[in-house]
Amino acid sequence: MNREFAVKIFGSVTNAVGRYYKMQDGSRVQVVGVVEDGKYMSLTEDQQPAIFPPFLQSPTSASDLVVRSSRDPQQLAADIRSQLRQLDAGLPVDTATWTAQLDIVLFPARMATMSLGVLGMMGAILSITGIFGMAAYSVSKRLRELGIRLALGAQRKEVLQTALGRAVKLLAVGSVAGLILGILASRVLAFIVYQATPRDPWVLAGVVLAMSLLGLLATWIPARRALSIDPLILLREE
Repeated sequence: MNREFAVKIFGSVTNAVGRYYKMQDGSRVQVVGVVEDGKYMSLTEDQQPAIFPPFLQSPTSASDLVVRSSRDPQQLAADIRSQLRQLDAGLPVDTATWTAQLDIVLFPARMATMSLGVLGMMGAILSITGIFGMAAYSVSKRLRELGIRLALGAQRKEVLQTALGRAVKLLAVGSVAGLILGILASRVLAFIVYQATPRDPWVLAGVVLAMSLLGLLATWIPARRALSIDPLILLREE
């Protein structure tokens, strides 16, 4: 049995070896060993208890042989098939490498990751476009105010901070809201994508930093462009 089964039934691994337990049909089975836990149905499943009966006690028409080697997989597979044919020429044999098997299992998770990545890029583009449009509109409606500030001797740095104030506040609120929603959706993401760790502080910090920099760039461009115009032209704007 695996460790999960041993701990669940007997309380610990050391107490399991040599003990007996009943199967569903009422037969008593002795535990002769404990193996490490594994994934049996899918990579995202919760750890499940499992037993591994001997072949003679539970015969089957098919069995798996796991071979670990540092040799070339293709050459090793050919040698394995040759040896098995010498034992029984009519024995059907199918060989597959671990990487090939893993590629099949990970295919849904990889497709989900690619889809989420594309959607994330589209969301980032839409958010940056929205921030840029909002900042451009906000600055265009305050051109006279900015011109007056510059004409009265205000520093361009101070005027730039004033022009970006509202956009920066909205960016901060949006980042906090997105961060909270991302943490709340972590269980869903972990179910879709294998070994996803959305609560990793480095991942969260990187996402927030990247979106903040892109948002600040999107707000800085229209404000900087407006402040590059001569103050006299700004004062004549309707």
